[in-house]
Amino acid sequence: MDAPNATSPGQAAVRRSHRVSIIWIIPAVAVAIGAWLAWNTLSQEGPTITLSFESAEGLQAGQSQLKFKDITLGTVRSVSLTSDHTHVLVSVATTAAATPLLTDTTVFWVVKPRLFAGNLSGLSTLFSGSYIGMLPGQNAGKPARTFVGLEDPPVLEAAIPGRTFLLKSKRLGSVSVGSPVFFRDLSVGEVLGWDIGDMADSVTIHAFVRAPFDKYVNDETRFWNASGVSVKLGGAGVDVQVESLRALVLGGVAFNTPSADTRAKPSLENHVFPLFVSREAADGASYSRKIPILSYFSGSVSGLAPGADVTIHGMKVGEVTSVRLLYDLQKDEILAPVRFVVEPERVVGIGRRAYKTVAEGAEALLTHGLRASLQSANLLTGQQVVALEFVHGAPPAPLVIEDGSIVLPTSEGGGFGGIEAAAASLLDQANAIPFAAIGKNIGQLAQNLNEISSSPQVKETLASLAATMNTLQATVQNLNKGVSPAAQRLPEIATALQKTLSNANGLLTSLDSGYGDNTKFNRDLERLLVELDDATHSIQSLADLLTRHPEALLKGRPQGGLQ
Repeated sequence: MDAPNATSPGQAAVRRSHRVSIIWIIPAVAVAIGAWLAWNTLSQEGPTITLSFESAEGLQAGQSQLKFKDITLGTVRSVSLTSDHTHVLVSVATTAAATPLLTDTTVFWVVKPRLFAGNLSGLSTLFSGSYIGMLPGQNAGKPARTFVGLEDPPVLEAAIPGRTFLLKSKRLGSVSVGSPVFFRDLSVGEVLGWDIGDMADSVTIHAFVRAPFDKYVNDETRFWNASGVSVKLGGAGVDVQVESLRALVLGGVAFNTPSADTRAKPSLENHVFPLFVSREAADGASYSRKIPILSYFSGSVSGLAPGADVTIHGMKVGEVTSVRLLYDLQKDEILAPVRFVVEPERVVGIGRRAYKTVAEGAEALLTHGLRASLQSANLLTGQQVVALEFVHGAPPAPLVIEDGSIVLPTSEGGGFGGIEAAAASLLDQANAIPFAAIGKNIGQLAQNLNEISSSPQVKETLASLAATMNTLQATVQNLNKGVSPAAQRLPEIATALQKTLSNANGLLTSLDSGYGDNTKFNRDLERLLVELDDATHSIQSLADLLTRHPEALLKGRPQGGLQ
């Protein structure tokens, strides 16, 4: 029997869930983080720039950095050579912060230990390694990605307030990059460099003056070369001036503004000033009037050179501009034309003498005897100056103008030059003495004396004189032997005479005290008369003895006494 129909089991209905599985959250977060990191990385990256250097000393790819104010703004990506192998190309991946600084006015250089512009810099790189430094320009420039790096760092490595002025000079001298700029012995700036575009005519030096000292620079300011040591030998001794040891090594520039112009309006940026060779030349530039003068010297001009002083009464009134040689066909001699300028404003009160023209004033001075001469300024160096002086009694000279210069007649130099001229004249007179004729006459005289001395008559005379001397000597010897008795009285006589002479000497001395009845003169005279009387008796006794007994000269005094 069939079982009852069982009911078939029912099938479950399948429904799909619309919820996302939690397992997918982790990949989603990872993707989000990755995207954010990628965006953050890309947003912080800046452009890649290329720098050109002479060498890549100290730079390493992946390690060396680009810094500004000690903030890292990039990393060196690669270092390679140019196609001509003359330079090194350094590729730098910069950050976004460097983007606004990358303009055509920005400069780059390699920071490493070096001595530059008198300063020792980059010592920190001994431990951290070299890196690339940068300095944005003060003025906004155009964006750039390729740059030519500097081999030396800029003098000013930061934006310092101040102004740059241009100095024109004939030669650069000892001025170099980094040379200090002085104002009243204070270092107030540096030399940034120079232009080479017009060096065929002059050199343009860029001098930076820091604030607030730049306000003392106006259009009347004078700049001069303060390099090295200034040594002057004057009446007060040796004057040595040095701005500083740094200026002695690196050179330097100094400036000053006349006190009357200190409140004038400051000069603008890049104003052009002349650079004078010395402080003295800068001070002389304040005199605006310059009168050109020409003088012809026939003597030596040794020691006279351009720049030498022109003086009146020993004070400078001008400067020599040129010294040359010229052959004068009319005079048939070589002359030295010396051109110089006179600054009349150096003579106080000369403006009170009003003349309509310079020629009229020059003609008046020539009438008063104004002349030019050469004088030695220093015996040690032989330096000479042109001295202007008024010569008393000078002949009148007409006014002559050659090539715009007034011709000033010359005169014989005074001072050391006059001494030299007098010495030369004395030597000429000494040379005129006939020393040869005098020597010849002396030689003739010596020859005559030689002939006379060698003549027979002189020899006979000398022989006769010798025989006479022998005879006299024998007689004296006999007298010494046989006249001793009589000679014993001779010492008494000599003593008496000596005493007489002494008294006479005393008599002469007493004359200084006067004479009279009671004076020393009278007493000495009486004593003298007594002693003269004694001497007379002694001589008379001797004479009587010799008269009666002449043989006493040979035998001596008779023993029996006097008869």
